[in-house]
Order: sequence, then C-alpha cells, then structure tokens
Amino acid sequence: MSALRRLAAEGLGTALLLATIIGSGIMGEQLAGGNAALALIANALATGAGLIALILAFGPVSGAHFNPLVSIAEATRNGLRWREVPLYIGAQIAGAYAGTAAAHLMFAKPLYFASRHTRAGWPMIWSELVATFGLLCVILATSRTRPAAAPFAIGAYITAAYWFTASTCFANPAVTLARAASDTFAGIRPDDVPGFLAAQTAGCIAALVLSAWLFPRGNATR
Repeated sequence: MSALRRLAAEGLGTALLLATIIGSGIMGEQLAGGNAALALIANALATGAGLIALILAFGPVSGAHFNPLVSIAEATRNGLRWREVPLYIGAQIAGAYAGTAAAHLMFAKPLYFASRHTRAGWPMIWSELVATFGLLCVILATSRTRPAAAPFAIGAYITAAYWFTASTCFANPAVTLARAASDTFAGIRPDDVPGFLAAQTAGCIAALVLSAWLFPRGNATR
C-alpha cells in the first residue's frame, strides 16, 4: 500500500472519529434536556460504535491508528517505520481538526472556537494516565493475541472508559488538541491540554513497558 494512501486513510479516519465524538456530544446535549448522564451515554455509545466501524474500514489500509501514541507504539514494535511516524502524526492531527470543523458545520457552530470546558486538577490528569494506559494495553495485547477481535475490544474499552474515568477518556493527543477548539460538550479548555498530553505520554510509556514483559516477541498466543 502506498504511503499516500495510508496517510489519507489515517487523516480521513481521524477526521470521522472527531466528527463522531463532537457531533454526538452536541446532539446528545441538545436532546438530553440538561441531563448530563444521558448526554454522556449518547456520546460514549456513538464514539465506541464509530471507532469499531472506522478501525474495520481503515485498518487494512493504514492500521487505523488514529492516535499518535498508537503510531509510536507500533514503531517500537517494528510495525511502522520510524521515519513514517511524523507523517502519521501530522495526518492524524490535520484530520482531527478537519473532523472538528465538519462537526461544527453540521450543527451551525463556528468553524473553530476555543473550549471553556474545564478539565483541570490531579484527578483529571491521573484519569488520563489510567485511560491511556488501559487503551494501549488493550491495543497491544489484542493485536498480538486476537487481532480479529481488536476493533471490538478497543471500541468496548473506549465506551467503558467514558464512564470509569473522571476525564471521560481522551487518551489521544490528536483528539485532545482538536477538542480544545470546540466549545461544546466534548471540549477541553486549552489551558488544560498540556496536563492531558503529559499524562497520555506517561500512560503510553507504562503500557509499552508492561506489554513488552507480558508479550515478549515470538511468544504471541491464541
């Protein structure tokens, strides 16, 4: 598969993921009548289901990373050339902002507008570390032991993590950056982004270390 096709798949997949996250957040909030729990249920289910569909659709082309940390993790396992990692990340970030704009246009919002949704404090940062650690563990484990089930496991984990983490599980630097440009239900205040990015990086490193011990190369099981 050519590099251009793979990058296009990463950009388009990430754009559709952000359109799903932000669009379902807006729709859920509009229909929930002020019930935040109901809006979160809608947002979580739509995101999890959308992610499964997108991984199944684009996985054969690019691997369906849609997340800079996943691309880095794949490079550490020789699943992606290191020289391609910056290209993947660039496509993911560009796609994330494109998807944010697409969602805003569907609901007659400004193309981009900085979020005022505060997600600050150590509980939020710890939540992001746990969320990212769990996500990378699921990806790294299932891709080795049950690759056919990986899209469903990832979607299920994200749906659950919307509810068991205080941060509602961003677990993705591209998603985090783009959601800072959306003053909607799914947004995050720009001032809170650095803490989330640091926590996500730490969670990714911890998952890589643990997975290398649990699943050493040459010992994949079924």
